[in-house]
Amino acid sequence: MGTPLRPVFCLKKREQLKEFEEKEDCFILDFDPYDPVDISKLSVSKNLDAFDLSVVAEKGQVACRDYPHSRHVCVKHPFDKTPHENYCEWCYCYVCDVAAPCKYWTGVSAHCHAMDNEAWKNQRKATRK
Repeated sequence: MGTPLRPVFCLKKREQLKEFEEKEDCFILDFDPYDPVDISKLSVSKNLDAFDLSVVAEKGQVACRDYPHSRHVCVKHPFDKTPHENYCEWCYCYVCDVAAPCKYWTGVSAHCHAMDNEAWKNQRKATRK
């Protein structure tokens, strides 16, 4: 005859939550399940074992990939991971508001580096006058 006592497990890794829910009646969480996920720690790398979230499919259009968008928000060429001179067929110059590359795309004060901050916003406003 078995004992009615069962061990209670302590779950430390969020990614094992589903597995524990399927196997165990009772367990303790060593983290707050309602804490927001820090998406800056997520990656699009092929190392699938290291991350909590994987995109396995998508449906429909993606705004910063399939429609015109400023270079600094391009999904095909992430601004923080690729040379700013790179652009896709939908990228446009944030300053000139024309398809990339504009005539000031490279060189001194290159528009390829433009992003949504005060300095570039001011230059954008000045260009429109």
